[in-house]
Amino acid sequence: MKGKELVDAELWDVISDKNLADWEAKWTPELIRLLGALYDKGVDRQLWPQSRHWDWRAKTVAIESRLDRQCFSIVCEGMTQAMMITDLTKRARLPDQKNDHLVYIDFVEAAPWNRREILGELPKFSGAGSILIRAAIEYSKVEGFKGRIGLHSLPQANDFYANRVRMTDLGQDSNYQNLRYFEMTPEQAEAFIREGK
Repeated sequence: MKGKELVDAELWDVISDKNLADWEAKWTPELIRLLGALYDKGVDRQLWPQSRHWDWRAKTVAIESRLDRQCFSIVCEGMTQAMMITDLTKRARLPDQKNDHLVYIDFVEAAPWNRREILGELPKFSGAGSILIRAAIEYSKVEGFKGRIGLHSLPQANDFYANRVRMTDLGQDSNYQNLRYFEMTPEQAEAFIREGK
């Protein structure tokens, strides 16, 4: 969505060389510019984007030829707007689905110009994160996991997963950098799709 206007976008089931080139040539310089602005305003570094150190090229190289990983990207107006890497090796933790298979979202990130928390204003395109969550849900269904997904959240995204996506917050995980772990049941997945968030 651009402003309040719906726009066409493509969901790719890959992170391609084109996506990585967009990340290197467009995302990275824009992120550096925005970090400079935060620095000039005296914004505490703890409030800077917590994914700023992510290297998408290294992440994709690390999982090449792995059948248990699946990548996704969103392209709109010829530019990569968001990317995600999923993992099929994790198991559910919620008591009513404990040890069931799920799609674990390993990494997900929107382009800097689509991130309200960096910009402090309306993003160029909104909804990329929600689209990737829906993609993970659909991928979970295709794999026979009934829409179950899970992820560890960077602190800046906790509110998004708890209140917008409405995943179950299982608290801080001392085995994973004390990040909060969120999980979605098949019922929550259906509600999320139905509400069209």
